[in-house]
Amino acid sequence: MQVTAVAAAAVVVAGLVFAYFQRPHNTDSAQSGTDAGMRCGTTVCQVVIGKSVGKDLVELLSGTGGGRIRVTGESGPFIFEMTIAESGATVNDKSLQCAEAAVSVCLVRGARGSEMLGEVLVRKNGTWSRAQDNYLASAGYLGLHDVNDDGTADIIAAQHACEGQCNNAFLQVFSPLGPNLGCTQPAPAREQLAGWPTPVPKMSQLRPCADS
Repeated sequence: MQVTAVAAAAVVVAGLVFAYFQRPHNTDSAQSGTDAGMRCGTTVCQVVIGKSVGKDLVELLSGTGGGRIRVTGESGPFIFEMTIAESGATVNDKSLQCAEAAVSVCLVRGARGSEMLGEVLVRKNGTWSRAQDNYLASAGYLGLHDVNDDGTADIIAAQHACEGQCNNAFLQVFSPLGPNLGCTQPAPAREQLAGWPTPVPKMSQLRPCADS
């Protein structure tokens, strides 16, 4: 049985914009609100969710047809366009996952139909930047876990095998810092992936992903 890996679509993103904001409290926040000074798509930005990463606050802001990712705090203010929102993904208070470490990683994810789209920010040496890939999970799961035990969270995506023509599913693991780590053997259904609904593969379970 041939497994077809769904490769992450590389997106070169420009538009890192600097702005000045009030210094945040070091707490997570799920409180919604508007930001009258910024537009997301065609409407005023709404704060969807915020999470503390050390002394920084990472927030998702959403509007009609667009969104932004705002970082305030010790590392300095940053604003990134939310590319998954522009691609039609829906973000909510479950869309932001962050893993704090020497190299911190935040995953922004949203559903687009049965798929999950994601993008990643990395904080390294006190500066936030965008990973150069966007991520697609055809079987509806994207999450973070340090699979190779290097101290930095990796991106785990659940993918349909057989080009979506069967129920088989496997896990594909991406590194935000270097080469991708590989894929697991397929299971008869995504619900049978070990640890579902939050699967966490081991390095020993990974092998090179099949070419499409």
